[in-house]
Amino acid sequence: MDASIYVASPGLMIPPVAPPSSTDLSDLLRQLLEVQKDQLAALRAQMAAQDATGCHRAFLSRWQTEFPDIGMACKDVLPVIERAYLTMIRDLTDRVRDQGDNGLDNEFVLGEFLDRFGMRLGQLGTILSQLAPLADASGSVQ
Repeated sequence: MDASIYVASPGLMIPPVAPPSSTDLSDLLRQLLEVQKDQLAALRAQMAAQDATGCHRAFLSRWQTEFPDIGMACKDVLPVIERAYLTMIRDLTDRVRDQGDNGLDNEFVLGEFLDRFGMRLGQLGTILSQLAPLADASGSVQ
C-alpha cells in the first residue's frame, strides 16, 4: 500500500475546516433528540410486549366475572405449595448427601429415587410456575 497518498506533501496547504453554523448545529441536535425519542418509544413498546405480569393481569381481568377470586386464591395457596416444594427438595438433597457419591450407582436405587422424587418434584415445579405469575398479577386486578 502506498502511504504517500495519505500524507500531505510539505508544500500543500490544507484549508481549515469551518465550524458548523449554529443553525446546522441546532438542526443536528434536533435530529439527535428525535432519534432518541424514537428509541425510547421502541424500548417502551418492547418492554410492554415482554411484560408477563401485564399479560396475566389481562388474563385474570377477562375471566373476572366467571372466576372472581381466582387470583387471590392463587396468592393464598402459593406459600403452601412453595413449602411442599422446598420440603421435597430438602428431602431429596438430604437423601443424596447421606448416600454419598456412590448412592445412585445402583440401577434399583436410582429407579426408586426417581419414583420417589422425579415425578412429584417436576409436577410441583410446574404448578408453582403457573400459580406464581397469577398470584403476582392478582394484586392489581379488582
